[in-house]
Amino acid sequence: MIDKFNGIIYLLIFLVHFIAYAVYAYRCLFMTKKFVDQYGMGDGAAIMTRFFGSIFVGSVLMAIYVGFVRSGGIENTWAFFNLIFLQNAAAFIFAIWSHKKGNLGTNEKTSVEGIIAPGLLTILSAILCYGLSDKIYI
Repeated sequence: MIDKFNGIIYLLIFLVHFIAYAVYAYRCLFMTKKFVDQYGMGDGAAIMTRFFGSIFVGSVLMAIYVGFVRSGGIENTWAFFNLIFLQNAAAFIFAIWSHKKGNLGTNEKTSVEGIIAPGLLTILSAILCYGLSDKIYI
């Protein structure tokens, strides 16, 4: 198992990254009211919050499959890992842009979590793409 991930460090990074995805998915899908209230989005944001959470569910399920179920493991899964990186990077870039622009989607409850979380996820996914490159780019 650990060998599939080039050692314990990359396995832990993989787990931390996708556990974070699972936490956000759970909060968006099953704690929607609390989630939208926490950020002052209002009840009208519930359907898009659940849409956002459902995308995380798909990524988490795919991560479980390639990481722990698939017979080939993470070999030749570059498209999955690169897609995750690009999604994280886009979320990070647009979060920064939204905070700088500041006239839509920001209010007194807006926090830097919207920048920090995708920023950290971008770093983690970049580390995975680099550290697992000998396996995922076969």
